[in-house]
Amino acid sequence: MSFSGSVKEELLRYEDSARHCCIAELAAMIAFHGEIVPAPEGKLILTISSENESILRKVFTLLEKTFTMELKVSTDRQIVRKNNRFTIDIDDTELTVKILQAVKVLSADRRPVTTNALVNPIIIQRSCCKRAFLRGAFLCAGSISDPEKFYHFEVVCTTPEKAQQMQELIQSFGIDAKIVKRKKYEVVYVKEGAQIVELLGLMGAGVSLMNLENVRILKGMRNTVNRKVNCETANINKTVNAAVKQVDDIIYIRDTVGLHRLPENLEETALLRLEYPQASLKELGSLLSAPVGKSGINHRLRKICSIAEQLRGFKEEQV
Repeated sequence: MSFSGSVKEELLRYEDSARHCCIAELAAMIAFHGEIVPAPEGKLILTISSENESILRKVFTLLEKTFTMELKVSTDRQIVRKNNRFTIDIDDTELTVKILQAVKVLSADRRPVTTNALVNPIIIQRSCCKRAFLRGAFLCAGSISDPEKFYHFEVVCTTPEKAQQMQELIQSFGIDAKIVKRKKYEVVYVKEGAQIVELLGLMGAGVSLMNLENVRILKGMRNTVNRKVNCETANINKTVNAAVKQVDDIIYIRDTVGLHRLPENLEETALLRLEYPQASLKELGSLLSAPVGKSGINHRLRKICSIAEQLRGFKEEQV
């Protein structure tokens, strides 16, 4: 099972004790998967459908817990899909009205509440209800990438207005949610690992949260080790390249004017570098008759290199 699937499996088992939170989660599922179907004689049918039977079972549980009713789960044969699509049909108009009034889709006098948003703001006034709504939205239209590859959390919305409300809901928890258009949809997404961990906690996915944290810790350790290895490798390459150039310059001086023409301290340094081409500056400095530190030996080698460059320039002028 994918990481996203395991998160949803955990959230499907999560149950809120407060009725207002159950209504908030149900409101999200109706917003993403619900449809109000007019029937003859002014009746209303509320249909909630999904390709995932488990989500429908969660809807069933929320409805059963929040309202007193008998529900019928059926397979919608009219939709041509690779897998069956499951539906919950509530054809009792009084019950439908009761549910729609609870989620603030209908007013107390049974008039439709006109809005372009996902949910009436009254439903998500409390912080706990925001978390419940976020959980329902993620179950219906969300996904999380495999954290071993990269960090990405998203909820897909059908309109800019709905995406904006979802973005504001997530941002109300101090999380940096952004919106991107993907074909005909608006996608609200979060890409920072620590913030996705926080989102899992807000939705109630404690086990998935710990699993993601473990992955983040391991990836962090690997990245730290890689940075150190890369840094050490770069330093070694730099040291080797510098030593190779020093040896080349010393040999050039030796073969042109002779090392004996150098000042005594530089001649000693040059001879030691030829004898110990792989020695570090610290090691080279300790081998001198009068030992010097890294900066002292580095200064001498720079002077030798400068003399070699002057000799090369003088030879080019003669040519």
